[in-house]
Amino acid sequence: MDSSNSSRAGAAAELRPYSAAAKREWTRPGSDGRPAVILIDSSQQRDFVVGAGEKLDVTFIVLPGTSAEIPVNVDIAGPGAVVNLKGLYLSSGKDQVSFNINMRHHAGGSVSRQLFNGLASGEAKCSFFGKIIVAQDAQKTEAYQENHNIVLSEEALVNTKPQLEIYADDVKCSHGATVGKLNEDEQFYMRSRGIPEDEAKVLQMISFVAPVLSGLEDEILATRIENAIRSLAI
Repeated sequence: MDSSNSSRAGAAAELRPYSAAAKREWTRPGSDGRPAVILIDSSQQRDFVVGAGEKLDVTFIVLPGTSAEIPVNVDIAGPGAVVNLKGLYLSSGKDQVSFNINMRHHAGGSVSRQLFNGLASGEAKCSFFGKIIVAQDAQKTEAYQENHNIVLSEEALVNTKPQLEIYADDVKCSHGATVGKLNEDEQFYMRSRGIPEDEAKVLQMISFVAPVLSGLEDEILATRIENAIRSLAI
């Protein structure tokens, strides 16, 4: 695996310390079943190789004020490997964020799961391009990819394109993508219970991103994300 920005079998290399005040990329290693976290602040390619029986569990986070192209290449090289990739992008202003995920299953009996959710406001432009490639010999592969987006303004733009390229015949693979707006019926229900409109929107957005953040258990990061979401609701 890439020694500068990868995590392998529960360990990570060259980790930068977390600073709530610093606006720079940081990486937290996974431990006790929690995923590693990569907070993005610039364009950089990331390459991972996952061997037999190994596990890769990484969550990418992009906060407002960040524009970046994020190519991610994962090569599953051995049987029994498990890969969980999650991503959250919160974009505002004139932010431009683009994820390009290539998940390549070279060995059979491996599992990959991807879940990337985004919120776009202002004039932000967000893109998700994801491809799952299953080699001919990679039988018994399971591979799943989801990308969901909520557009918060008329000027924001989201482009999503998940793809499957399968050469094996005994696999379980799926992909899906959605782009929509906040549910007005849910807002009406919360407002009828005395919750102000702005707070109702924040609660909807927090609920939307929750599946991506499950398992992080990082209070400082959770607070930072909630504050970022509140800034999008203004």
